[in-house]
Amino acid sequence: MAGNSEPLSPRAKLAVTAGKAAAAVSRAAGRGSGSVIGGRVALKLDPDLLGRLAQHLDVILVSATNGKTTTTRLIAEALRASGPVVSNALGANMPAGITSALAGGTDSKYGVIEVDEKYLAGVARDTEPKAIALLNLSRDQLDRAAETRMLAEKWREGLAGTKAVVIANADDPLVVWAASSSPNVVWVAAGQEWKDDAWSCPACGGVMQRPGDDWFCGECGFRRPAPTWALSGDHVLDPHGSAWPIHLQLPGRANKANATTSAAVAAVFGVPPQVALERMYQVQAVAGRYDVVSFLGRDLRLLLAKNPAGWLETFSLIDQPPTPVILSVNARGADGTDTSWLWDVDYPRLAGHPIFVIGDRRLDLAVRLEVAGLDFRVCDTIDEAVQSAPPGRIELIANYTAFQDVRRRVGN
Repeated sequence: MAGNSEPLSPRAKLAVTAGKAAAAVSRAAGRGSGSVIGGRVALKLDPDLLGRLAQHLDVILVSATNGKTTTTRLIAEALRASGPVVSNALGANMPAGITSALAGGTDSKYGVIEVDEKYLAGVARDTEPKAIALLNLSRDQLDRAAETRMLAEKWREGLAGTKAVVIANADDPLVVWAASSSPNVVWVAAGQEWKDDAWSCPACGGVMQRPGDDWFCGECGFRRPAPTWALSGDHVLDPHGSAWPIHLQLPGRANKANATTSAAVAAVFGVPPQVALERMYQVQAVAGRYDVVSFLGRDLRLLLAKNPAGWLETFSLIDQPPTPVILSVNARGADGTDTSWLWDVDYPRLAGHPIFVIGDRRLDLAVRLEVAGLDFRVCDTIDEAVQSAPPGRIELIANYTAFQDVRRRVGN
């Protein structure tokens, strides 16, 4: 509905004002950005506020288990070449946080919105997006998130017949199955390093065949679609076969894949790949991720990993042994309270690194590392871990609330 903007009703204006006031009180009390509580207050006063705030925007939704915050940031930077952007850059990705973000974008042209995968269908219904980017689906928050096949089914049902252009990862069978109900899909070969959630066919339950980078079900014929965009080494290949170099300050193959998807999204809105990719170079860190900070006289690089797929990608980023590594795991509400996922992480990849373990669930992690045959030290605080680490830059890998704890302690 972008372009058909109507003035906000008095009720909607009141809701926005009340939400901003609640957020300000939360910030003043030191309880974070206030975006979630502000959005909850606003939606309480006007349950349809999200749709009203989105009506003048070209909305782009980004959803996945991993990479959605970074990809949202890259898309936002690319689209700023074509107009002002409002985005939930800090990652508050449920309806309340999204509402708060859009309330600050009354003069924007684009709304680039990260959406928690469980809320994608509802947010898409409310905001009528022009584009939806689907990156990946893997196991996460096992105590409360639906099994991945069920999430894919919710996406498939919720996006059936959508008017949005869906930009989807052709290498993830769950994403392909979810996106295949949409009439207008742009397929991107973005890769899939973590495959443990995609060995059975989401369409029929048969065993998936995975020769090389291809995949197909030998029982029902469900197979990888032909991509029109692709990541090839350090280049993005566009639908015309042109290769555009990727220059990012963000590390790793996963971020090159995120940039490839972001370039495909930007092209939907007329931003050429060269322009989009040049703008993405401006992104140095995303909500503290990849930042290098100084703490107690040492350099720490802060890395976020929330689930097995995320840890696998993160292990590929860290410096080689004997670089010291601090691992921190919590199991609070925002993390999911079930830590059984630790057993799915390939921790033997850390062999040779001096390892220090902190966080609420440091003993859970210690048991996992003991079984993996790794040498490590359990520490009570990040201060103790940093002071115990041998010389050199320290790689610090943490899950969600543990990452926030670290950022507060190191002043980031």
